[in-house]
Amino acid sequence: MHSPFRAYTAVFVRLTTPCFRRIASLAAVLALALLAQGCSAQPPLPSAGPDPANPAARTKATAYRSDIAPYESRRPVEPKPWQEQNLGVAPTPPP
Repeated sequence: MHSPFRAYTAVFVRLTTPCFRRIASLAAVLALALLAQGCSAQPPLPSAGPDPANPAARTKATAYRSDIAPYESRRPVEPKPWQEQNLGVAPTPPP
């Protein structure tokens, strides 16, 4: 009955060395720091301008621009004679 107790005592004495105590205390400090960080308030979000939730906030004026202003109708037309089209784009003969 004493041998398990002696083994437990030997392990406990070995684990309570100064190095283990130092590591255990650092781990405890780290755990407390993480818990304290979790309880702190959230920092404010950065904003690039006035608060968008404020209806009285001033904004830059906007102007109307049509998205289809340069539109031209592309309806089908009757084909032109191809000989005239070719002569219009052909290079001029040398003199």
